[in-house]
Amino acid sequence: MATAAKRQLALPAALSKELDQLARREGKSTVAVLQDLVSENKHNRLEQEFRAIQGYWSKKAKAKGILTARDLQRYLTKP
Repeated sequence: MATAAKRQLALPAALSKELDQLARREGKSTVAVLQDLVSENKHNRLEQEFRAIQGYWSKKAKAKGILTARDLQRYLTKP
């Protein structure tokens, strides 16, 4: 059984109205919309972090002349 943490959230009136409109448009409750937004935000942050790490190691590999999987295999089997 899932547990839920209750939160009380204060939003500016304009943002609250926008949230209500979004919920109606999507046919969801405001809570469901907020859950989706938080989940999407987390996914985007993790994706950005992954891309940054991937870019870092890509640059390192290119600096060593590793451009393909075959290059990587050769590099890893070097004595």
